[in-house]
Amino acid sequence: MRLPVIAVAALAFLRIVLGLHFFLEGVSHLRDPNWSSAGFRRAAVGPLADWYRSALPETGDWSRTLGAADGRTVEEASVAWRASVVDGWRRLLARRLEKVPQPEAAVAAARERLTEAERELDAYVGALGDELTTYRLDVDRLASRRARPEASDVPFERERLSRKASELGGQAAGWMAAAEAIGDRLVDAWDAALESDDQRRLAATAAEPTALWKADRFVSWALVTIGLGLIVGILVKFHAVGGAIFLAGVLVTQPFWVAGAQPTYNQWTEFAALLVVAAMPSGGWNGLEYFLKSWCPLAACCRRDTTAPR
Repeated sequence: MRLPVIAVAALAFLRIVLGLHFFLEGVSHLRDPNWSSAGFRRAAVGPLADWYRSALPETGDWSRTLGAADGRTVEEASVAWRASVVDGWRRLLARRLEKVPQPEAAVAAARERLTEAERELDAYVGALGDELTTYRLDVDRLASRRARPEASDVPFERERLSRKASELGGQAAGWMAAAEAIGDRLVDAWDAALESDDQRRLAATAAEPTALWKADRFVSWALVTIGLGLIVGILVKFHAVGGAIFLAGVLVTQPFWVAGAQPTYNQWTEFAALLVVAAMPSGGWNGLEYFLKSWCPLAACCRRDTTAPR
């Protein structure tokens, strides 16, 4: 089947526009050091919401202390969480001192600042009082409701549990962010005590990247790669399928049949367009891939495609 020139031009235009969107999104993520998919994951609803939220980074070991329905009292869980946060600060200080060795007096001063941060954290958590008590009761109730048979069998109940889990996750995120801010001020104080910018840059490498950061970087570079492949027309079908898989991962976080899901009209439209690009036979609309196919070692097989649009 030979497609008219206008159809070939339209397909090429569709491919390039899709590629530009993916490429520019990926570049914007890479350029913004503060970009994270945490908000996107936290807003997920539907059956896979808990799985998406499980990848969110934590300050300390929240999920196994204050966030766990383990029967411990609020005070016991609070002490365990604060200890996990402070242990993280101590490990960070140890790695920083490995990167940038300091005189004994400077090490003692750094440890004193850590002690001050620990007291600040204790005061902050102590002031939460009734809020943490209510939160812990809600965590226990949520765990009990999830253990009931209707939790997985009744769609409406699944939605209610998902919304409640999202609400509790938002509360926990706010408290962890406050603790993270204390840690950031502690790191700033450690940095201020260093003698040069070179030492500060070296000390900054002691911070271990989170699993979410690694996943976000992978996704960002994947968007750039998919976008470039579609723009120039290299491995078009492969990149179109990759883009469709990425968008499918976005769409399942906001299933339209779940109450409270955010609109995803744009993503569905782009998803359908990528399927069209992936399903169309090869031809002149494929960009460089079409004009360089003579270099392919399987060129003879490619020439047998008599249905390709020209």
